[in-house]
Amino acid sequence: MEYIRITKENIDSEHICCAISNNNDIQVSSKKAWLRDRFDEGLVFLRSTERGKCFIEYIPAEYAWNPVSADGYMFIDCLWVSGSLKGHGYSSDLLDACTEDSRAKEKSGLCILSSAKKKPFLADPGFLKYKGFSVCDEADNGIQLWYLPFDGEAQPPQFRECAKHPHTAEDGYVLYYTDQCPFNAKYVPIVEKTAEELGVPFRAVHIKSREEAQNAPSPVTNYALFYNGEYLTNEQMNDRKFIKLVSGKR
Repeated sequence: MEYIRITKENIDSEHICCAISNNNDIQVSSKKAWLRDRFDEGLVFLRSTERGKCFIEYIPAEYAWNPVSADGYMFIDCLWVSGSLKGHGYSSDLLDACTEDSRAKEKSGLCILSSAKKKPFLADPGFLKYKGFSVCDEADNGIQLWYLPFDGEAQPPQFRECAKHPHTAEDGYVLYYTDQCPFNAKYVPIVEKTAEELGVPFRAVHIKSREEAQNAPSPVTNYALFYNGEYLTNEQMNDRKFIKLVSGKR
């Protein structure tokens, strides 16, 4: 498998490994705009030359859009291989490339979000354990911070206090989200409209800066849904999923 690095110079002509490749689609344009603003902060987006979801996205942890304290580490936003590309060692290829690059940049190690049991859109804990990662912190909602130190004396990363006990002070449904996930640009408005039609209270909080993300009330910031103050899920909702969720709460 060959890989290509997305940069400011080629992002307009390259697809970003999602289900949609049309640059005029709001999902693609929002994600590409978010990426453009991160490249100067050291973000790396490496994808396969094959069309499909096979990529890794990582950034120095000081610039991560997550409430973590991990100075000197590289934070992996997403490591994703799906469909027919699974089972060929591509996840290891991408992680190895990230490790090599991070060592060359004299980072203390890698860190990434996961959980004790596999959750949607989070790294597979079994794969992380196989690659030498271990848990260094855990929030009340079961989201874990895993790390792979390059130096045995490196201090383990940890969640910021705001994320250790995920909670909001509002009743109803409250969604925190960023443009890091391209699908939010399409589906957040759909869920907002669905909530209005159902007559249920719903507020979407669009996180637009690193500072806001690093002070969010959840370890996961690209999609964190709460209900009556309690954390529910990081799984993106479409109208059907949200209707099913609301039906279960009534």
